[in-house]
Amino acid sequence: MNNLFILLQDQTQLQQGGSMWSSLGFILLLIVVFWLFFIRPQSKKAKEEQKFRDGLQKGDKVVTIGGFHGKVIEVKDTTVIISLAPNTEVEVEKTALVQNGNRVGQA
Repeated sequence: MNNLFILLQDQTQLQQGGSMWSSLGFILLLIVVFWLFFIRPQSKKAKEEQKFRDGLQKGDKVVTIGGFHGKVIEVKDTTVIISLAPNTEVEVEKTALVQNGNRVGQA
């Protein structure tokens, strides 16, 4: 009788161990999926936005996050001065800009 109890107990432990590995595998799979579909694209987009902001030059067309369209007049360390209309210049943070179209003089 003791031998049967020991054999049944060993089978139960084996099944629980397999369940543990499948649960761990499922968690790892979820982490990989989140990284592929959420974290990686977001960090790639942030790098592209930073590259755009670092490469701002006089004459670039930009749009503010508020929706104002303008042309870069002067680039400073963290801000840019943009012309919204004739005789209307505004200083905005670089983080408040998105790209709009091509640079002046480029096709």
